[in-house]
Amino acid sequence: MDLSTRKLNLITYLAQIKDEIFFDKLENYILKREAELNPELKPFTVEELINRIEMSELDFENGKFKSQEDLEKISANW
Repeated sequence: MDLSTRKLNLITYLAQIKDEIFFDKLENYILKREAELNPELKPFTVEELINRIEMSELDFENGKFKSQEDLEKISANW
């Protein structure tokens, strides 16, 4: 069985889990493992998140954004 199939099977299994305690343990394991493998990645603080939202809103108000169409044109050249 290839990796893509295994991933899809796991997603299907996870979608059917009803045991919240088991799901919490599994989720915590994944998050802990991810933090170990990528220690430079850390979640934003609430203050950082709010600051980023405010900056994004200002950019939008000032027309500093790209439309979906713009992004599709850019990505077509990748």
